[in-house]
Amino acid sequence: MKRYLLFVVLLVGLLVQAACSNSESKAAPITVENVRANMTMPTDTGSFWMLITNNSDTDDALLGAAVDGCGVIELHDMVMENDVMVMRPVAGGKIPIPAGQTVELKPGGLHVMCMQKAAPLALGTKVKIELEFANAGTITVEGEVVEPAMSSGGMNNN
Repeated sequence: MKRYLLFVVLLVGLLVQAACSNSESKAAPITVENVRANMTMPTDTGSFWMLITNNSDTDDALLGAAVDGCGVIELHDMVMENDVMVMRPVAGGKIPIPAGQTVELKPGGLHVMCMQKAAPLALGTKVKIELEFANAGTITVEGEVVEPAMSSGGMNNN
């Protein structure tokens, strides 16, 4: 009887280990890395930059975001118009995240725009951002407040 009980315990242990290793090897459908917040300027605007990777085989899209201290959030892009760089909301109100690809939100390009900012934030402050995706749902990430000059690209744009 003791051998039978020992066998059952070992079998259950192996099954649990196998289940855990399978779940660990599966990548999240969407991963968000290198999240930075441009929130130090004494203006009522700011912006967020990040790398968004779609690890699935299905296209997804960033639909919007929510950040405490931002009255309005929009998804923006910077484009060249008549030799002048202008910022505008993204076409269709969403940023496509194609299957198997990484999309970079950065200064001078795609970004999450904060308007009606409550107050500037100190360098190094952590900010929680809720990102809403068409397929992956809501993903909450944390970004660090940086000076615009510290970001990739070195542009001082929101």
